[in-house]
Amino acid sequence: MPNTLVSAQELRAHLGDPRWVTIDARYALGDPSFGLHSYRESHIPGAFYADLERDLSGAKTGTNGRHPFPDPAKFAAFLASLGVDDDTQIVAYDAGGGDMFAARLWFLARWIGHDAAAVLDGGFATWQQHGFPAGDEVPKAPPPGSIRASLQTARTVDAAFVLSHLGSEAMRVLDARGSDRFAGQNETIDPVGGHIPGAINRPFKENFAAGGTFKPPEQLRAEFEALGVPATSLVHQCGSGVSACVNILAMEHAGLLGSRLYGGSWSEWVSDPSRPVATEA
Repeated sequence: MPNTLVSAQELRAHLGDPRWVTIDARYALGDPSFGLHSYRESHIPGAFYADLERDLSGAKTGTNGRHPFPDPAKFAAFLASLGVDDDTQIVAYDAGGGDMFAARLWFLARWIGHDAAAVLDGGFATWQQHGFPAGDEVPKAPPPGSIRASLQTARTVDAAFVLSHLGSEAMRVLDARGSDRFAGQNETIDPVGGHIPGAINRPFKENFAAGGTFKPPEQLRAEFEALGVPATSLVHQCGSGVSACVNILAMEHAGLLGSRLYGGSWSEWVSDPSRPVATEA
């Protein structure tokens, strides 16, 4: 079953398949109402909606970042409420055109041990470009699924791990934010600008081709290998643990396995002023 990307044609062929559950993850950081409004206006037939704040994040404490991970049992219960069983194929999509929210849902599904999870390549924009059906009918609640959380702790690290491995060959942080924010410029989201010392920058949008779909696996592999860091040594980071998931998805689609996510990311890192900050390239 697909565990990285599916094409619009492949998803179209499985519309109505009870073994496949489609989830609309559209969202906009500057307009929290955008996603649900867009879903109610038009979505892929049979798709359910997942909200970044409500369904794909946990409770904020002020020191755990802007989008902390949800409780794994609660996230599994959310998926179960959509009819997901342990063998259900999940397909998440967002607006497309280089968006990042479907990748967050994909990563969370893999994090709780559900390998049959994939992202619609190109998102809703590509679906519409193909002229495939869309509508505003909200599906009825299905019978609850039986998915259970089996937490994959090896897929993530915490702030203490990152701090203790700064400068170590065993870890290199890969920052998915834009190059300006990485350099501490134009920071309008988090209270401190800069990056984790020793980090390298690969903005998540570099994974997409001009049409908004992912670059071919062989091209992605070459680009990530050019960083000169083994996949197993890479720790992904962004502003709040969302766009970094795109880099992980791209790597796994390219066959580069074993990298990890620092979920709290920059927004958690700078909540403790004792943690070091860099601004040099």
